[in-house]
Amino acid sequence: MHSRPSVTNTDAMAPEPAVTPESLLLRPAGPADAQALAALFIAARRAALPAMPASVHSEDETHTWFEEVLRAQRDAWVAQRDDEIVGYMILDPAWLDSLYVRPDLTGQGIGAALLDLAKGLRQDGFSLWVFESNLRAQRFYEAHGLLRLERTDGSENEEQAPDIRMVWPGQRPVEALRALMNEVDVDLGRVLSRRAALTAAIQRLPR
Repeated sequence: MHSRPSVTNTDAMAPEPAVTPESLLLRPAGPADAQALAALFIAARRAALPAMPASVHSEDETHTWFEEVLRAQRDAWVAQRDDEIVGYMILDPAWLDSLYVRPDLTGQGIGAALLDLAKGLRQDGFSLWVFESNLRAQRFYEAHGLLRLERTDGSENEEQAPDIRMVWPGQRPVEALRALMNEVDVDLGRVLSRRAALTAAIQRLPR
């Protein structure tokens, strides 16, 4: 459903988390959770307007996408309280694809609990995208140790809205950031190689 990792509706403004480990169950999501997760996503995106742009997908498309994701056994987790799902996240190997909390329960520590779980599962670090307009989510992630890496004009996400890449550099942050720098160097090398080829082609043309 997403052309790039999604972003969170997490609210960073609560002074004290209301959730305790005893009151919240974090467990892997399964196919039976698809409808509940789709409903939570739809409600969260609606409640987040205008800080987050509206989803470009219909409700039916959203429900179908969650069914496909959970059938594919991606690394998805739910936060559950009193037998009710109150938040979820989807992890890829190097990305936090999405993290959402039920809109009437933001700021109670549910998002923080899910993010801590993501850090434990991805100890080498991970990246995520957050909309530039979603200032509350940015403050939340910065308060939990994530760093801003880059800003884009949004041309590569479905909503075509400017976004920011943030990273949690893991247990060995210097090594993780150097690895990301090496990726940039590879990209730069490719761009410079293309430019050199274009320059050579121009020089071979008759003057």
